[in-house]
Amino acid sequence: MSLWILATLAAASFQTLRFMLQKSLATTQLSAAGATYARFFYSAPLVALLLAIYLLITQTPLPALSFQFWLYGAAGGLTQILATVFVVRLFKERNFAVGITFKKTEVIQTVLVGLLILGEGVALWAFMFIFIGLFGVLLLSKTPGGAGIGAGLLSRATMLGLASGVFFAISGVCYRGASLQLDLTEPLLRAAITLGAVTAMQLLAMSLWLRMFESGEITRVWRARGKASLIGLTSMAGSFCWFTAFTLQNAAYVNALGQVELILSLLASVLVFKEKVTTRELVGMAVLGISILGLVLIV
Repeated sequence: MSLWILATLAAASFQTLRFMLQKSLATTQLSAAGATYARFFYSAPLVALLLAIYLLITQTPLPALSFQFWLYGAAGGLTQILATVFVVRLFKERNFAVGITFKKTEVIQTVLVGLLILGEGVALWAFMFIFIGLFGVLLLSKTPGGAGIGAGLLSRATMLGLASGVFFAISGVCYRGASLQLDLTEPLLRAAITLGAVTAMQLLAMSLWLRMFESGEITRVWRARGKASLIGLTSMAGSFCWFTAFTLQNAAYVNALGQVELILSLLASVLVFKEKVTTRELVGMAVLGISILGLVLIV
């Protein structure tokens, strides 16, 4: 089995655990921004330390980091922050499984973003599966007690979910772009250096933001360190696996395989959070899954 496939499956598993922890903290102790910040606060220093130890032991010099590397990394880091904040806020609106499913529209949106921004053509079959995915989103967008299919398409929950999907799609492409700027042959080292640079920028940016606009939230993140530190550890492991996969393979394929997270999130929603998943939501997730599977086969 290819390394990028193993890395993607591991990344989806770690990410599900992280979102479970973030959902728990965001609904009890921290704001959405605080729950997002926890992943960088506890992971960035550890990533930097492990990378420094590896470079020192192996006597490997740090490669030149070009302007394009920092540009791609900063864009990916910013969009990932926004995407994570949106999806954590979404957990307060809908159940865990539905929140993750909305977030996973990033696969469909990656194709659309590529068409609009990069001018990359999409086959007729791809458009068919995109529209199937849209129908799945319409099913999921109907809020409990709402009028009908699509009635909640402009709801806060739907907008948060779709926004998180598009920002995750952009961040994945940017991370692949950053890692490819490094003049290295070893994919794991390229992933580690990219991860270290990005998490450092994210930690700095979010520290400034919380200091200016959410006074006291950094202190609350520290007080919640028992669970928040686990967010950092699962984030570091998941991000390293994502970065490795993006280094080795096209982001569209990586994001498509990452849809295994839908199954993991459904299990977490029912078994851990004891949330009720309606028949309509199951059908919506199934339809969206068919759309994603179709894109996997043709992208």
